[in-house]
Amino acid sequence: MPVDSQTFKDVMAHWGSGVTVVTTVHEDNWKGTTASSLSSVSLNPPLISVCLAQKLYTHQLVKESGIFAVNILAATQLEIGKLFAGMYPEIEDRFAQNSWEIAVSGSPVLKDALGWVDCRIAHAYPAGDHTIFVGEVLAGNAAQTDAPLLYFNREWGQFAELSTEVK
Repeated sequence: MPVDSQTFKDVMAHWGSGVTVVTTVHEDNWKGTTASSLSSVSLNPPLISVCLAQKLYTHQLVKESGIFAVNILAATQLEIGKLFAGMYPEIEDRFAQNSWEIAVSGSPVLKDALGWVDCRIAHAYPAGDHTIFVGEVLAGNAAQTDAPLLYFNREWGQFAELSTEVK
């Protein structure tokens, strides 16, 4: 019998991760959601994975369009992370407040993100209430060096100073 969902959430809260906004476009409809399940999969060919809850409208559009971009947020972009996590339901157009450009696939990418990758779906695997999307990276940009926005123990923030010292 599997562990209960609350224990599972409590344990996973102790796994720190970066915060991203996964975006897509389908029939000129831009959508995005906050996600912390980004992983590098392969260097050759360049592949990444993201996990999206199947109940999300963004999930459906990613599945239908076959494309998505992953925008890696800086610690200074906390409000963007919260916005795309649905924490400001009164804001209908989540894309209106920031500068976006169109990537190779057509997905929107945040101009001042720490970095982004633009992908075409290579594989999609059902996994419980989520889908694991493996994306072939079509384009990417490492725009700046700054502290990343992190999620740890149900808190958002920067948990250590950024060190630019090479060791």
